[in-house]
Amino acid sequence: MNTKQRGSQVGMMRGMALLLCSCVFSFAQPHNAPLLALEELQPGMKGEVWTVFRGSAPEPFAVQVTGVLRNALGPGKSMILCELTDPRVQGMGAVAGMSGSPLYIDGKLAGVLAYQIQRFETVRHAGFTPIKDMLEVSTLPAPRDALNPTPIPIKGGQSARSTAPSDIQPLTPAFTAGGLSPLVAGLVAPQFDSLGLSFNALGGSLDSGAQPSALGAPPALQPGGVVAVALAVGDITIAGTGTVSHVDGSHVLAFGHPMLSLGATELPMAAAEVVTILPSQLNSIKVSNTGPIIGAFSQDRLSGIYGELGREPAMVPVEISFPTRQNRKSLNFRVVRHEQVLPIIAASGLAQAVNGSNESGFTRGFRVTVNVEFPGREPVELSQIYPGPQGLNQGLTEFVGNLSLWLFNPYERVFPDRIRFAVEDTPDSPQGIVEQFQVSRTSALPGEHVDLSLGWRGFQRASRTEALGLDIPREWAGKDLEVIVTNGPALDELTGRSRTFVVAQLRGFDEYISALRQFRRTDGLYVAVVEKTRLLTDQRDSTAEMPGSLERIARAADEARFQRRDVLAPLWEQHILPGTLFNIQLRKPLNIAD
Repeated sequence: MNTKQRGSQVGMMRGMALLLCSCVFSFAQPHNAPLLALEELQPGMKGEVWTVFRGSAPEPFAVQVTGVLRNALGPGKSMILCELTDPRVQGMGAVAGMSGSPLYIDGKLAGVLAYQIQRFETVRHAGFTPIKDMLEVSTLPAPRDALNPTPIPIKGGQSARSTAPSDIQPLTPAFTAGGLSPLVAGLVAPQFDSLGLSFNALGGSLDSGAQPSALGAPPALQPGGVVAVALAVGDITIAGTGTVSHVDGSHVLAFGHPMLSLGATELPMAAAEVVTILPSQLNSIKVSNTGPIIGAFSQDRLSGIYGELGREPAMVPVEISFPTRQNRKSLNFRVVRHEQVLPIIAASGLAQAVNGSNESGFTRGFRVTVNVEFPGREPVELSQIYPGPQGLNQGLTEFVGNLSLWLFNPYERVFPDRIRFAVEDTPDSPQGIVEQFQVSRTSALPGEHVDLSLGWRGFQRASRTEALGLDIPREWAGKDLEVIVTNGPALDELTGRSRTFVVAQLRGFDEYISALRQFRRTDGLYVAVVEKTRLLTDQRDSTAEMPGSLERIARAADEARFQRRDVLAPLWEQHILPGTLFNIQLRKPLNIAD
């Protein structure tokens, strides 16, 4: 045998050896794989984890079992610790979006990738939820009320990740916001942070503008494939991308850890595709596009999330229209029925409409009219003017709070059928300045006339004067009064019409809506004559200066229902200069002789 033949034979033998090694350490993804019990795991076992690196087809990467941390996640809830031996993953560690990637050892399903171990270790490891714990999630009871999921616990401005121990962190789903410009994403990020929802503006949607009434065609989901939990879909799409862990017919398990710890819930399941992975020493993430809704998740538990293909979740349609624009194309999206998430995402869509497109031009000012349709009731309408985009940006937290007040109540489990925003340009900047306020006399007799004069100017406008007349009625005789000039919200507070309600003060949802409708307008000025008084409030009915004996009897009977407050009672008021915004409070004395 010559040297050339010997070399060729050696090359063939090396090739066969490599092929044999490949057959030993790499296998086709098992379908309906048997389960590997936690007790069967031994340190040094080699396995493969299946996940999507790009597109939608899963592929494996190699790991080696280090050991089992008993009761690491709670009593009876252990964690499998593995070294990430694959060179592709060793450099970047476990990736946000790999949550739920199934681990196979000897063709058996052992667990799912769920936890990041430290962040800057020299040899990368990851934590895996045992498959037995995850399968337990699919056996738990369905939501008691699918239209009213458990509220997200408020994190006090801190993200969910920051509250966990630094050495073991659940892999966060790769939350992305499609349809929001980076500017808008930055504006609304603190609102999402308060719920523990940190998202990355680098993401997209495969379904922009579409609001199909039917579900998307169910894909052939497989373990290791990509799946998303959507909070909103359409022109605004916000979703967390993770990995499918186990599929049994239409039943799907994913993530391997909680998403928001909602328990029994109702959240949309959406298709997705991975564009790429962004490696980082701190937190590598998958960048993805979110597709149409394909089902619904009903469990969000310690060991993972569970849902079903082909089941359509209830969502709230949101429409944002622009009546004064030449191009009147509206924004349309749907949002989960959740008390805290819905107002934030609706406000995010509004911020996008105002700040985030080539057609945005509300430089002078704009009016936002919100129309909320509740089932079986007349629509509720809220209107507010803003002095240009900065006004909305600065007041975004207040806007979310006001929207939450209008959308949800402590009396009935009722969600809006639809929310409509109309955004209209104002012809001029809506800001106004009061230069002077005069009352023709500080003392008067019943039957006499008092002149009120207000000097003001609009932004970059000439000074103007608003004149009002006041005839003093007989019933004011002997009273020490005040004339107040201020805006609607300030007068509401001064006169005891608080924008927060004690539950015992109202009898139900209809009365709650009625109370909301009584709020004064936020634009323009109110000129009011007021007197100091003590109100005894019976729910929303008030009695001024009730005799002390009767007040004590009422409050002793039900102190939660009967409230005493010292307020200013309006005897006369007038709304002037609508469409202009003022931030002022002026007070003048007015004594009415006997």
